[in-house]
Amino acid sequence: MKPKRQQTLDECVRESLQTYFADLRGTEPAHLHDMMLKAVEKPLLEVVMQRAGDNQSRAADWLGVNRNTLRKKLLEHKLI
Repeated sequence: MKPKRQQTLDECVRESLQTYFADLRGTEPAHLHDMMLKAVEKPLLEVVMQRAGDNQSRAADWLGVNRNTLRKKLLEHKLI
């Protein structure tokens, strides 16, 4: 039996968005860009910080952002 191929991140996001729009049942979304950024940013920060051993400098490097920017984002999401 051939192993099932894992979905790419793009495919997961696309599928989630299709489900989101289907759940709206014709209602038009508002502020979709901000909603998506907030929905993705917190788990991204959580996972990266965990993988970086809570080292903010390392996590900031991995994310390609300034350490102060990372700290601001962590505070916004109540992660520190």
